[in-house]
This record gives sequence, C-alpha cells and structure tokens, in this order.
Amino acid sequence: MAAGEEEGSAAEPEQEPAAEEQPRSFKDLGVTDVLCEACDQLGWKVPTKIQIEAIPVALQGRDVIGLAETGSGKTGAFALPILQALLETPQRLFALVLTPTRELAFQISEQFEALGSSIGVQTTVIVGGIDTMSQSLALAKKPHVIIATPGRLVDHLENTKGFNLRALKFLVMDEADRILNMDFETEVDKILKVIPRDRKTFLFSATMTKKVQKLQRAALKNPVKCAVSSKYQTVEKLQQYYIFIPSKFKDSYLVYILNELAGNSFMIFCSTCNNTQRTALLLRNLGFTAIPLHGQMSQNKRLGSLNKFKAKARSILLATDVASRGLDIPHVDVVINFDIPTHSKDYIHRVGRTARAGRSGKSITFVTQYDVELFQRIEHLIGKKLPAFPMQEEEVMMLTERVAEAQRLARMELREQGEKKRSRNDDDDTEEAIGVRNKVAGGKKKKRKA
Repeated sequence: MAAGEEEGSAAEPEQEPAAEEQPRSFKDLGVTDVLCEACDQLGWKVPTKIQIEAIPVALQGRDVIGLAETGSGKTGAFALPILQALLETPQRLFALVLTPTRELAFQISEQFEALGSSIGVQTTVIVGGIDTMSQSLALAKKPHVIIATPGRLVDHLENTKGFNLRALKFLVMDEADRILNMDFETEVDKILKVIPRDRKTFLFSATMTKKVQKLQRAALKNPVKCAVSSKYQTVEKLQQYYIFIPSKFKDSYLVYILNELAGNSFMIFCSTCNNTQRTALLLRNLGFTAIPLHGQMSQNKRLGSLNKFKAKARSILLATDVASRGLDIPHVDVVINFDIPTHSKDYIHRVGRTARAGRSGKSITFVTQYDVELFQRIEHLIGKKLPAFPMQEEEVMMLTERVAEAQRLARMELREQGEKKRSRNDDDDTEEAIGVRNKVAGGKKKKRKA
C-alpha cells in the first residue's frame, strides 16, 4: 500500500483469546442500554460469534481484523461500537464504511439507521449509478456515517467543494478481500492518504489474502484478530447437491427443479448479465415470478428487484455475482448455481445466501460436460464430496418442447430490448448534436448583433 507502511504497525495482529464464559447478550458484551433495545427491536436476541469476538475489543478502542464467513453478523460487529462511540462523543462525519458493491452499501445504511433510529443517526450512501449533485448536497449536510464504494467516494473527495474527511474517527473496510479483488487498490490508497492517522480502523474480510495482509499493515495499528472461521466452509444446515447434465438441456433441468421444489424461494446465479436477463425472460414466459439483478441494470431497477424479492412479491431472483456477497435476504430457501462459478471461493459466497442465521437451506450446482474440473476444485475446497440431486430424466425430457418455445420468445425479447437501448442512445446523441448546433448558432447571432 502506497499509503505508507509507517502509518500502521507491521507486527502480526494479536489473536483474541477465547472467552472462558460465552456472553449471552449484547449487554454482556458492554453494549449500552439504548443500543441493546435497538438490537432487541431488530430481533437480534443473542450476539453471533463474530460479534462476541469483535465488539468488546472494539469498545476498548482497539483496531480490529474480523475474519468471518458470509452471513455471520459482521455489520453489527462494527456498527454497534461506532454508534456507541458516537453517543459518547457526538460529531458529524464521524465514520466511513467502504464496501465493494452498491447493494451492500444500501443494506449497511439500513442497518445503521435501524440500530441508531432512537439516537437520530444520519447516514448517506455514496455509490455509482446515482446523480452526483444530489450526493454532494447530502454530503454538505455532514451526516454522521458515510457508506460508500471507493470509486465514487474518491470522485467526491477530488471534485466536491468543501467536502473532506479530516475529522474522521472511524474507518471500516467491509468485504476487504473483494474491494481489493475489484481493483480498488488505488482508490483505497487515495482515501488512506486524506483521512486522519489518529482513527480507529476495522477491517472485515471473508478471506485473508496477500493483498488484505498488505492493507492491514498499511491501515491498522496493533490490531486484534477476531477469526471465527479460518478455513473455507459452508454452514452445517446447508444441504448441498449437484446435477450432471448435458449443456444443451440446462434450461429444461432448471424448469424441472423449480417445479419439483415449488413453494420455495430461489436465488439462481448466472455468470453473465446477458444470461441473467435471458433466463429471467425465459422463466417469465413459462409463468414463473422471476426477476433479474445484474450490473447492467440502473441502480433504481437493481434496488427494485432486490426489494420485490425481499418482500416476497417475487419468488425467484436471478443474479450475477453482484449479489453473492454480503446481501442479507432472510428467506432464501434454495440457491441454484445455474452457471458454475469460475472461482471456487465464489461458490462459498453464493451458497451462503441460504441457510442463514441457523435456518436450513439447499443448494444445487449444475455441472455440464465443460464444468467437471471446476466442480472438482469446489469439492476440494470445501473438503467434501457432494451427492447427486435425485432426478427423473424422462420428466425433464417432457419439458423440452415448452422450454424451446420459451427460449425463442426470450431471444426475441432480448433483441427488442437491445434495439430499444440502441435507439435511446442514438436519440440522446441526436439531442446532444442539436444542442451543440443551437449553441453555435446562438453564438453567431450574438456576434452579428455586436
């Protein structure tokens, strides 16, 4: 990290010793009464493992490295100490939380607002895909907590007049491994250079990569390491299956499984935005309540999809890996890896969308003739052989005709959507050209009058 090794200590972080008697409540961890009440209203009855490890250390004023699997309650582990410190010394622009994705930023903001509702906490979300002017106005009001993606925050630090983070007291890097994997390293460096060295820093990550270790040395001072999961693993209550199928019948097998497990809510992961959109259209043509979520959708549409699924207005969410990390959707019953992930670690994050908070869940991974090696890598990573999901091949084959017709309609709709998009872009270009011509013409008239 260019932000200067001298900023943090290069020493290995202390390992927090296991508590002799596990705390049974947030009050036992040292959380103040007003925040304990907020936890209770949110339905957080007992703290999770990472909260038990991290909250007491953070309340003592130490820097924290939290290593925990997805769905482990990390947001509470850093939000509660920040809110408690804010109660003790109220101040604007108090904390900054960096996250890799827009959806995760909005979700963290919701949790801060819910936990801090009784103490009047104000948060602002600063992410791409939203008008910068309205964000500049929100920053001018100096919220207590900013939740941001690194790229857009750097834009504001460089271009928004009067905005700075020189008084910042807390920095949180959530999903740090993914922030760095998405090549935000330069932006993180820039942010570290313009915030105070005298601050508390919490770094949360599912994995301890070399890049995360480097960031830890640059950004944290004598941190305490709170690890609740040192190896890659999936939760015990998750039933994991695979199905081995010919690539050309993938759609038919998907429809078969959705029929077999009807009544459940599904998250289906696809590898590309285009395949996510295509599969959503295909399923809609067959009468399923499916909705897509991917990076080529506008921010409003992405949040709309997420909220409809959360509110159970739709039972199937098709997504790219934009939704595999951090998003807390409480009622996912089944995760389907329609396209197998190319990185084995992404499998852990995808299937972590189900069987959360002690509930059970299922995951089914589609393995075609082209995916065998990738699937073997996943089994090696999680340290277990997965059983095959029981299938009736004849019933799948009976679906092929209806599926073929739905595929044809989906292709037509995709083409139409593409043409509409192109024509909108052409209209925008034409309007811009007309605007430029009018300005030029206006300038010439003024000259003639002069």
